[in-house]
Amino acid sequence: MNVSVVLFTSDLRLHDHPALRAADGARQVVPLFVRDRAVADAGFAAPNRLAFLADCLRDLDAGLRERGGRLVVRSGDVVAEVCKVAAETDADEVHMAADVSGYAQRREQRLRRALEAEGRRLHVHDTVTTAVAPGAVTPASSDHFAVFTPYFRQWSGVHLRAPLAAPRTVRVPEGVGSEELPSHTGIASLSPGLATGGETAGRRESSRWLRDGIAAYEDIHDDLAGDATSRLSPHLHFGTLSPVELVHRARRSAGPGAEAFVRQLAWRDFHRQVLAARPASASADYRTKHDRWRSETMARADIAAWKEGRTGYPLIDAAMRQLRHEGWMHNRGRLLTASFLTKTLYVDWRIGARHFLDLLVDGDVANNQLNWQWMAGTGTDSRPNRVLNPVTQAKRHDPDGVYVRRWVPELAELDGPLVHEPWKLKGLERVALGDYPDPIVELADGLARFRRGRSGD
Repeated sequence: MNVSVVLFTSDLRLHDHPALRAADGARQVVPLFVRDRAVADAGFAAPNRLAFLADCLRDLDAGLRERGGRLVVRSGDVVAEVCKVAAETDADEVHMAADVSGYAQRREQRLRRALEAEGRRLHVHDTVTTAVAPGAVTPASSDHFAVFTPYFRQWSGVHLRAPLAAPRTVRVPEGVGSEELPSHTGIASLSPGLATGGETAGRRESSRWLRDGIAAYEDIHDDLAGDATSRLSPHLHFGTLSPVELVHRARRSAGPGAEAFVRQLAWRDFHRQVLAARPASASADYRTKHDRWRSETMARADIAAWKEGRTGYPLIDAAMRQLRHEGWMHNRGRLLTASFLTKTLYVDWRIGARHFLDLLVDGDVANNQLNWQWMAGTGTDSRPNRVLNPVTQAKRHDPDGVYVRRWVPELAELDGPLVHEPWKLKGLERVALGDYPDPIVELADGLARFRRGRSGD
């Protein structure tokens, strides 16, 4: 075997990369990334993710160059560009990671047909972007699990393959043309607090987390002010970290913190196996409740206030402002803001999911869409009518108001519980808040509207 192409997609790393390891049997390897025009045309090329992707590709190229290789970058239709590179290098086969979205599944089918028509082979590798492959565990009566607990029970019993070392050398054929690596230059509307991408940063952050953070995770992962989550989701989304390796390393830590963190990694796999089996759930209700959502026109002012972090509910506003500033939001904040939009404002979950995808650097179709459905009550949640009270949740998960004061400076001088209920202030104290708004809806009114809409009354 002379030449193999390795198509990188959402697996931008050298460590624990089964597709790259499988291509080692070839004399030469073409590490290829295609800037997919269809992704941009569909509106998924959000600025924050483009910037993080640029970091990832530059870091991947640097790692390959240390090993004697380089990254080849092309733009256009993925199938057409892969076939061009395979023809230019007379490659025998192409290796890539399996993915779960409807688009990814169609892309794989198209690529397989195109390569086979040219006498080449496509090898698709699972457990590159997941710890346990979608479909590896299933219930007796279905092709996927719709409830997390029994899924997690079987997921936990799967024997994970051993992590693979990064290749020592990568030999790329001479003369393979490549575009320039992308950069942040010209990307508008970036979040100012955006994290740095790339495998180097991901491995550094994961080591720090496993050393200093994981032990206390079970006890403080919902502490909004403490910011005690791993923040590794962007690296998992872009594949600069291996889920398989991360589970192995976390389990070596042992203890309830490690168990809780591994459970979160299993949730990620759970959503991916749901989407793999039901690709339409990226945009359609997984379990419809026949909601009569308020129209986008009718709810325009409320949607704008929610996006801008000006709902009058401090914890909701803090989380939405964190999202805009960092391109990231604490998981508890994600649950609360999603509950507020879908249950309190009774706005279609797809509107919220789209806004998150516009800003989140870890904007993953499986996790984002299915978590939104879970919170909206149209997904896999067994309690579809649950509503999270933003005031009660604030007092529980930000009791001293540190998180709110960090992101809502209008309330920075308030003491005690009033930081979560500023509408209780009177007279000059209320005036001192400046233009911070009153609540856009009373919680009781929002709850009543939700119940009417969902019941069909």
